[in-house]
Amino acid sequence: MLNADQFTNNGKPIILSFWATWCKPCLQELDALQDEYDEWQDDCGVKLISISIDGARSSASVKTLVNGKDWPFEIYLDKNQDLKRALNVVNIPHPFLLNGKGEIIWQKNSYVPGAEYELLGKMNGP
Repeated sequence: MLNADQFTNNGKPIILSFWATWCKPCLQELDALQDEYDEWQDDCGVKLISISIDGARSSASVKTLVNGKDWPFEIYLDKNQDLKRALNVVNIPHPFLLNGKGEIIWQKNSYVPGAEYELLGKMNGP
């Protein structure tokens, strides 16, 4: 079972992004985050953790999709959707920004192109 307490980043921010293989906006968001990820890691040391909520029927396609995308971040499966429920994720994509203490400081439950820059702004403070 996934537990948010297992995600650490040595006091630096973490982005948790809930997604699924069948969710086109989710894939757009993760592709957009991939484009910025190296620079964001250099700037503030952020770690991106993507959490697939694909169930038993579609979870087998997660590995194939991820390998094809070559995303540079950690990928986890929340097959039973326990973490999704614990964090009250209803709609995806649903990214969370955690500060260095692991506290949720921002979240959003949608994606439109350019939303990654709103996230960047939250990482850099008000």
